[in-house]
Amino acid sequence: MRYERLVIEADDNNFSVEFHPRLTVIAGVGRLEREGLINELVGALGSSRSGVHAELATDSGGRFAVFRPTGGRHRVIDVEQAEDITRFFANAQGEIDVLARAGLDSRSARRRMRVTPGDLTTSSQTDQIIRRLALLDPSELWSAAERVRITEDQLQAEAESMQANPEDAEIVQRIEDRHHEFMVAQSRHELFRKLSFFCGAFAALAAVPMSLYFGKVSAMPLVLAAAVITVMSFRQFKDLERAGHDETKALKAAGAQSYLGFHLQRVNGLLASDQHRKRLMRAAEEHRGSTEAWRHLVGDLDVTWVLERRESIDGAARQRQLLTNRGAATVDHPALDDAATSDLAQALIARLADVRTLGAGGESFPLLLDDPLRDLPRPLKPALLELLVRSSGMQQLIYFTEDPDVSSWARVEALTGELNVLEPARPVERADAAAAPAQIAV
Repeated sequence: MRYERLVIEADDNNFSVEFHPRLTVIAGVGRLEREGLINELVGALGSSRSGVHAELATDSGGRFAVFRPTGGRHRVIDVEQAEDITRFFANAQGEIDVLARAGLDSRSARRRMRVTPGDLTTSSQTDQIIRRLALLDPSELWSAAERVRITEDQLQAEAESMQANPEDAEIVQRIEDRHHEFMVAQSRHELFRKLSFFCGAFAALAAVPMSLYFGKVSAMPLVLAAAVITVMSFRQFKDLERAGHDETKALKAAGAQSYLGFHLQRVNGLLASDQHRKRLMRAAEEHRGSTEAWRHLVGDLDVTWVLERRESIDGAARQRQLLTNRGAATVDHPALDDAATSDLAQALIARLADVRTLGAGGESFPLLLDDPLRDLPRPLKPALLELLVRSSGMQQLIYFTEDPDVSSWARVEALTGELNVLEPARPVERADAAAAPAQIAV
C-alpha cells in the first residue's frame, strides 16, 4: 500500500501533500512538525481522524480514497470502479479503519511504521551481537546451546517427577554447603577450645611462680600468650556463630527451622528419598556446568534469545565465509564495508522487511523515517541513503528530516526521478504574507 495524497482540513484552510510512489523526502521540518505529520499519516488509516482524507494505492495497482469530512459520513471509494466500498473497511462500530484489516491499532501501527535514530541504534546493537556470534565455530556454539537446553529439560523432568521445583536442587545444595561449613567450624572450634583451655590454664598457672621467683616482667610473655589464646578462641567462636547464622538463613529460605527438620520436610517429603535427592542434585550440577560453559563461550546472552536468531546468525556466518572466499568484503556493496554502516544497514533492512508484509495478505505498508540518520557522522550517510533508494522500489518510504546533509542529497537525487523532495514554501512577497497558511511545496 502507498500514500498518493493526504489532505488535512484546518478550519477554512486545506493542507495537501502529494507523495512519490517510491521515496518522498520532506525536508526542513523540525521535531514538532515531524511528529504532527506522522500522526496525521498514521491517523488517516485509523478510525477516528475526522478532517483527514487520504488517497491510497494497493500493491496490486488498485486505488481508493478515504473521505472523513468533519460532521459528515466517512466513506471509502474505489477510484477505478467509482464504487463505494466502505463496508469492507468498517469496524464493528461502523467506523472506517484501514489499520484493523492488518490487525493493528494506531499505537502499534505508529510503532512499527516509524523509524527513529533510537530504533536504528537498538537494532544495530542486535546486529552487532549477531555478527559477533557468527565469528564463533557454529558446531561449538549450537552444541553448547543444545547442551544447556538438554540439561535444563532434564532438571525440569527430574523435579516434576518428584513433585518439586528445579530451584529445590539449588536450595538443597546451598543448605548442604552451609551445613558442611557449620560442621567444619564447629569441629575446629571444639578442637581449639580444648587446646586453648589447656594452654590458657598452663599459662595462667605458670605465670604465678614465674612472677614470684623471677619478677613480674618475666611473667608477661605467659600473660600475653593467655590473652592471645583468648582472642583466638573468641574469633573461632564468632566464625562458628557466623556459619550457624548462614545455615539458619539457608534453612529459612527452604521453609525449615533446623537441618533435621529440613531433611524431614524437603528430602523425605518433596524428594521422597536420598536417591531422588542425588538424582536431582546431579541434574542440577550438569545444568550448572553447561550454563557455565555457555557463559564462557558467549557471555551473559540468554540461550533462548540466541536460538531464536539461529537463522540470522547462520546467515551472517555464511555471508562472512562467502566474502572471505572471494577475498574481499566489498564485492557486492563496497559502500557498506564500514562495520558501523553495515550494522545500521542491517537494522534498516530489518525494519523495511517488517512493514513490507504488514498488511492483510502480505500487503506492504509505507515506512515513515523520522530523521533516523541525523546523529550519524557524515561519511556514513551516503551508503544508507542509497540503500533506501534501492529499497523504495519494493515499498514506499517517506523520509522526514531537518538534516541539511540529507536535504542536499535529496535535491540532487530528485533529478533522477526516483524520489521527490518537499520543503516548506519560502515567504511570499505580498502584503498579506503574514496571514497566508503554512504550505509544503515541491
